[in-house]
Amino acid sequence: MPKPSPRRDGREAAVQYLFGHESLGEAETDEEIFALFWQLRDAKQKVREFAEELIKGVRTHQDEIDAAIAASLENFRMERLTPVDRNILRLGTYEIRYADYIPPQAALNEAIEIAKRFGTEDSPKFVNGVLDRILKDTPN
Repeated sequence: MPKPSPRRDGREAAVQYLFGHESLGEAETDEEIFALFWQLRDAKQKVREFAEELIKGVRTHQDEIDAAIAASLENFRMERLTPVDRNILRLGTYEIRYADYIPPQAALNEAIEIAKRFGTEDSPKFVNGVLDRILKDTPN
């Protein structure tokens, strides 16, 4: 498997961090927790910086992000999502709604690729559907 680009690697690290953080029920994101995470997941400095920027962005806007995801789910509740899908959706929604360094359609495509790698067989299609609705509901 080819090595992902630094940005993709950063996004994957962010999803892994968010997943682990949620699984542990941790409410805080601080430098000590980042240091422990980076001991477990090797990455270059640029990847770490990008991942931490993404994580902090998701955490800062998490209430609004979760509301947007919940509003875009059809016949599903946020709590029923797999933790992997939920955190991929959080990252994708953050990039679509709040990040100005990536076109929203590219953010959606990145989330789908991460879902292919970490999610279930149904995750890419599911992530695509939810983020597409969020993209359509997001003002330019």
